[in-house]
Amino acid sequence: MSSKAALVLSDGSIYYGTGFGAETVSVGEIVFSTSMTGYQEALTDPSYAGQILTLTYPLIGNYGINKEDFESRKIFVRGFVVREECNEPVHWKADKNIDKFLKEYDVPGIANVDTRAIVRKIRNFGVTPACLAVYENEVDVQELLEKAKALDYSSIDFVKEVAFEKEVRYGDFDDTIVLIDCGVKMNMIRELNSRGYSVVSVPPTARTKEILSYEPKGIVISNGPGDPALLGYVAKTARELMNRLPVFGICLGNQILAYAVGGKTYKMKFGHRSANQPVKELETGRVYITTQNHGFAVDGKSLPKDMEVTHINCNDNTIEGMRHKELPVFSIQYHPEAHPGPRDSTYMFDRFVENLKG
Repeated sequence: MSSKAALVLSDGSIYYGTGFGAETVSVGEIVFSTSMTGYQEALTDPSYAGQILTLTYPLIGNYGINKEDFESRKIFVRGFVVREECNEPVHWKADKNIDKFLKEYDVPGIANVDTRAIVRKIRNFGVTPACLAVYENEVDVQELLEKAKALDYSSIDFVKEVAFEKEVRYGDFDDTIVLIDCGVKMNMIRELNSRGYSVVSVPPTARTKEILSYEPKGIVISNGPGDPALLGYVAKTARELMNRLPVFGICLGNQILAYAVGGKTYKMKFGHRSANQPVKELETGRVYITTQNHGFAVDGKSLPKDMEVTHINCNDNTIEGMRHKELPVFSIQYHPEAHPGPRDSTYMFDRFVENLKG
């Protein structure tokens, strides 16, 4: 790692460090995750589109990058911030290090910075636009600051940037589930395939008539990036489908369903991004440890009477799940497919399958 790097936040804060990955300039909303493992899955999670990801775990890259742990087709984060980057990984599956991985997808990284100070700032003042530059000689910090200030994260429909433009079929089973791809993690599809269902992934712009042409048993609305308030076109389709078929919303899918029934969302101060979020299932009182990656939450006061809250976050009481009182429609704000993270909540896929048979 011979390059220099500078991370500039829109409030004027500057962090200098050692650059790795691509020598380039990138702008994004800076966020943090407290997950201790799973950096490859995080880098390839489409929900991080438009964001610069800071990891709190101090050593990143020690087990390298392998061909199996991709959650999508490429890296979607705009930049990567770590305390220490290991460029000599040791793992039998590893075929490259993080430096090479980021270079392949033109993503900059910065190491040897005080990630504790960065995370403390985000926790105190909230997520903020930032600019990350990796360079050899000099850089104009004022120019980086102006780039950061110019970013309006909530004005960009990142879902259209990450979703496939055409349908894709996974599996060859008799029964089909249609997945509305808003930035799906591949392990969701693996979980549905493992339960004996083919999955047809359709773009978020797919209309109801097209979706029904696949004769699906049910609908899954996936995770994804950005502000759900921009996704009225998906919410409209979801509203039409929920009166016909069982529907399961995951993460962003939970927020889209809220809009489908007339609800709203709000932006959280710094969101939930980790593999250790405690979620309480209200019906049973049981607490599950969950994987999460979201910066918006459903406004419970905006939900109609035919929707009931089923799960809450034990840390801040935000809504983590809801269901329709009459229709086979439910959703959760966290990631039951994990990858990485605890697999406490994979039973939610079983619950969805029960709706398909019921």
